[in-house]
Amino acid sequence: MATAKLNKDIFGLSVDNHELVKLAYDAYLANSRSSHAKTLKRGEVRGGGKKPWKQKGTGRARFGSTRNPIWRHGGVAFGRTGEENFTKKISKSAKLQAVRQALSMANADKLVSVIADFAPKDGKTKNAIKDLNIEAGKNYLVVVPEKTTEILRATNNIANLKVVRPTYLNVFDILNADQIIIVEKAMPEIENWLIGKENA
Repeated sequence: MATAKLNKDIFGLSVDNHELVKLAYDAYLANSRSSHAKTLKRGEVRGGGKKPWKQKGTGRARFGSTRNPIWRHGGVAFGRTGEENFTKKISKSAKLQAVRQALSMANADKLVSVIADFAPKDGKTKNAIKDLNIEAGKNYLVVVPEKTTEILRATNNIANLKVVRPTYLNVFDILNADQIIIVEKAMPEIENWLIGKENA
């Protein structure tokens, strides 16, 4: 692993309050949540067209359908419709600041390293493991300037390793990584994305 000077505006922030990082983390999870679950209302449950017993004279409560929500196998009252919207909005500036804070926290814990290049020979997995010094049981986040065919072929079968381009960095991946490896050529794009436009 090569040692490179990291930009203090990205990797050297003092993070005293984790509220923004938590907000971005929760937003990532919420925006990744699907809404496929759906329950059947009483009008959608099959059957129940016949009145279970006559209205009067039985001594029991009156009922018009066995699909009533309080009956077994009946419909579900106030259940999931499959159209729920779980997304949480966070402004772009807040998102970028959260990423900067997360990278600073990771760097403070000495989890960030920079390598000169990453081009696994012949796209072989064993070469990628050797180049990145992968250890079993750890989660790795590798930031590359471009996802080449060789890189994807070499890393697709490595468990607990995720390869991203600089602009796809997010708080969730950063906080869940045991080691963040950045290819040196990706650093200018990281700086341009996280602080370049703000200084323009």
